[in-house]
Amino acid sequence: MSHPNFSDLVNCLQLRSQNQSNQNVFTFLVDGELDAVHLSYGELDLQARAIATKLQTLVLSGSRVLLCYPSGLEFISAFFGCLYAGAIAVPVAPPKRGQMQSRLQAIVNDAQPTVVLTTSALLDNLKQAWQSLPELPSVQWIASDRLSDDLAAQWQHPEIKLDSIAFLQYTSGSTGHPKGVMVSHRNLLHNSAYIQTAFELDQKSVSVSWLPNFHDMGLIDSIIQPIYSGFLGVLMSPVAFLQKPMRWLAAISRYRATHCGGPNQGYELCVRKISEDQINQAQIDLSSWQSAYTGAEPIRRSTLEQFAAKFQPLGFQSKFFYPCYGMAESTLMISGGNVDAEPVYCAIASQALEQQQVVPITETELNAKHFVSVGSTWLDTKIAIANPETQVECQPDQIGEIWVSGGSVALGYWQQPEATKATFQAQLVGSQDGKQENWLRTGDLGFMRDRQLFITGRLKDLVILWGRNHYPQDIEMTVQNSHPALRIDGGAAFAIDRDRQEYLVIVQEVERTALRELDVEAIVTAIRQAVSEQHEISVFAIALLKPASISKTSSGKIQRQACRQQFLANSLDIVGQWVQPNIEDAVPSISISLNADLTEEAIAEWIVTRISQVVNLDSDEIDTDEPISRYGIDSSVLLSLTADLSEKIGHQLMPTLFWEYPTITALTDHLMTL
Repeated sequence: MSHPNFSDLVNCLQLRSQNQSNQNVFTFLVDGELDAVHLSYGELDLQARAIATKLQTLVLSGSRVLLCYPSGLEFISAFFGCLYAGAIAVPVAPPKRGQMQSRLQAIVNDAQPTVVLTTSALLDNLKQAWQSLPELPSVQWIASDRLSDDLAAQWQHPEIKLDSIAFLQYTSGSTGHPKGVMVSHRNLLHNSAYIQTAFELDQKSVSVSWLPNFHDMGLIDSIIQPIYSGFLGVLMSPVAFLQKPMRWLAAISRYRATHCGGPNQGYELCVRKISEDQINQAQIDLSSWQSAYTGAEPIRRSTLEQFAAKFQPLGFQSKFFYPCYGMAESTLMISGGNVDAEPVYCAIASQALEQQQVVPITETELNAKHFVSVGSTWLDTKIAIANPETQVECQPDQIGEIWVSGGSVALGYWQQPEATKATFQAQLVGSQDGKQENWLRTGDLGFMRDRQLFITGRLKDLVILWGRNHYPQDIEMTVQNSHPALRIDGGAAFAIDRDRQEYLVIVQEVERTALRELDVEAIVTAIRQAVSEQHEISVFAIALLKPASISKTSSGKIQRQACRQQFLANSLDIVGQWVQPNIEDAVPSISISLNADLTEEAIAEWIVTRISQVVNLDSDEIDTDEPISRYGIDSSVLLSLTADLSEKIGHQLMPTLFWEYPTITALTDHLMTL
């Protein structure tokens, strides 16, 4: 396949604008359904030049510009406006109203932006939250949707080199020490050509994405790739998908999409949330879907098989699945299979797996551990499996750390030379060809079999939920600060695999002085509420331990994997515990009609009943004056409840509803004013 001859991303968009000016490159589904707005190549180029002109009057080339945008087309114009100005874009998730989450604060302090680009709708609240924290740097503010397109005529083309940094992707590192991956124009062009080749994309392709614009998969594949390859990209917000997963499938059918995907949990959500009645009644045809890619977290065979079986009546075929592997440190994509090929599976003996050995067995054996191939490499990219300690390349039947080299490997971490050297400049010991080349250490474990890459786990202790990295030390700190009975530096956070999903588990020591009158219920409630508020995820299980009983190294470091094994083996020294009860996805609704009977009491009753069913408590145990976060409900469940509530009262509600009105009383008071 031939690739466009672009010198950089600015040149890419400008050529598209010159040759396809009136052609729509993006369609954004405002409501996730039929309410659509469009952006052509010419309009995008014009808006990018106007934004760039404004930036060029404020900052020098190479300055960092924070992009704080909701889902929508404004982010795309702002991102390319940064590139057109020669500035370094720093995409971030917008904070909740009036808040500056600790992760966003850490990114700001690391990147030291001089300008914040956002929308007029977010500007005032964002400035207010920013100014409440005097430790944040002084910045200039631009609402990009207020700029006149007339500015475009004054734009000066910046000097852009292939190794110029295009943007910083903050995806790694703990809250306290985030790592900004420096992605160059060369990296973006290489990975775009890589994706185009692997997925066989051309100008007839169409994508439909609900992935966040600040996430590497959403930005590289759903925004840059349509421009690079010249096809239509249809976008919707993650909220729209989480509220009603059928919206994604309906858009794929409506726009005849060929190239769409997301993390394993996205497909799992479709399997669990879309009913058979919806499938039977849907006028949906998924037969155009050539590559349903899945990556960003452990890929589960059972999820792929159940999705294919469930949506086969709508034209989906198992061969549409395209398991792949990537990470921000390699721009995005590292490996993938062949379009039109069935997913490749491998069953390994679980006992051998514990010894980092690959012993294939038949799929039906009881001790079989199933893995999904994430394909092989394309273009000049190479993969090596290395012993993470000796840095010697492993034998074919050994599991080791996945190392990567090639043109997509990023420049390193922003302002972190030591971490850059350790991660991006590894060298294999005793390489056969005698050449010393730099390799990217991914931190993931895996093996190669028949030229196919299989991922078995993580060398690091990352918890990955919905494709997002959660660092255990951040969660552990939140837990230990949630209640005075909990010991500092005496806990572990990790994920376990249950029912085709990963769930968060907390094991935590209590203070010796708290043992005599240990209030397990109060401690569990405090932990769940704190984790829900700070990290927007729910806790599956909590084990409270005797003091000085948690597994640590000789130097005092928490051994999270040992804690995980002890939890699964039920061998922890537990003084109190809690496990999330089974939750039914299909929660029966309470009928509320939009008439005189729509009272505050009726709405409150509906919310109480739904929450009680979600957390498996009696309705009288739900306190309408306590924060809803007290019950440890994660953001995806709250978004689903918001969508259901919107239907019940016949009024479109903001997705941030449960965060802006944190108690049921406050929420119902607000709803009665609509």
